[in-house]
Amino acid sequence: MSNNAGRAAPRQNNPLYIEQTTAATSLASKIGREIVGGAFKEQAVLPNEIIMRGRYNVSRTALREAYSKLTAKGLLLPRPKVGTCIRGREHWNMLDQDVLSWHLQTLPASDIAADLYELRKMIEPGAAELAALKRTDADIDRIDAAFADMRAFSGNETDLVDADYGFHVAILEATHNPFINAFSALIRAAMISTFELSWRGAEIIKETRLEQHGAVAEAIRAKNPQLASTRMERLLEDSMRDVEEALKH
Repeated sequence: MSNNAGRAAPRQNNPLYIEQTTAATSLASKIGREIVGGAFKEQAVLPNEIIMRGRYNVSRTALREAYSKLTAKGLLLPRPKVGTCIRGREHWNMLDQDVLSWHLQTLPASDIAADLYELRKMIEPGAAELAALKRTDADIDRIDAAFADMRAFSGNETDLVDADYGFHVAILEATHNPFINAFSALIRAAMISTFELSWRGAEIIKETRLEQHGAVAEAIRAKNPQLASTRMERLLEDSMRDVEEALKH
């Protein structure tokens, strides 16, 4: 007779556990969006457990698991005899994919575009410089393929943003630095949030931006780190100006 006879199924295979975990994830997203959007203020104490369970119609287990997820992301802090507190924004893990997503879902692009571009300007010119030093032939092939897709899909917004993202990620990967690669989710979030604004200009502007992408690729191919960095910085500066101009209209 098997030694496993009569044992309960592993928790991860238990339908009730799966249902509770799904509910907790959904609830964490709801509360996370409300915190980011300002429905719950920073430094405030969340309503007690009974009120929160009634507000969202969830079980105690789901609520506590949701709190645990949000605590891990830096949004919440349980305090004995006080309650569950909302931490200041400076403690939030802004590189967490969910936290980024909640910002994009709840805040206007105009509120976060400048911040995202400032961060990209800190990361991507240096990444382009390092890519020019460390790139392989396979890296260049990926960068070229992404750029070719950008040209091919320039008339289709959905495909263009995917190709644009692929181009920038290919450059991050060409650094062969896993810590730099970790910023790919942030860059995708930035591109998605500002895509319609950054590519909204006249066709001549779109063509100029495409040429700038090609110039970055050429500098990396030529193993010219300073030129790659300078061209990437100029591309980001001009793209941000496109966004600022679009926001005026």
